[in-house]
Amino acid sequence: MTESCPVLSPAEREAVDIIKRADHALAAAVSRALEEVTRQAAEEMQAAGQGDAAPSLQYFASVIHQRMYCIICGANPDTFEGGDPDIAYHVIRNSQGIAKHYWSADIEPYPLPTF
Repeated sequence: MTESCPVLSPAEREAVDIIKRADHALAAAVSRALEEVTRQAAEEMQAAGQGDAAPSLQYFASVIHQRMYCIICGANPDTFEGGDPDIAYHVIRNSQGIAKHYWSADIEPYPLPTF
């Protein structure tokens, strides 16, 4: 079976390029912010005599992940209220698919719902 990729018009190609640049800028900004807050928290924890208890970058990344999950699902990231369970289901299923396909996770993604 062969699938063809459409040839993008110049305007479509420009739009794709703009979005790609924005995606890269966002990813870089988030990475810088995670590094900065990790460093800042470590310095403050050290000054408070709690250097061994400083959160890792992964902790702050999980905080961002949780907030983004809420935003994607339409929930309030502070209260978790108001989210769409159908979107949540698909986001989780997508994550399972990524883990299985790219990281060989021994997982079967949730089945597609039969609405």
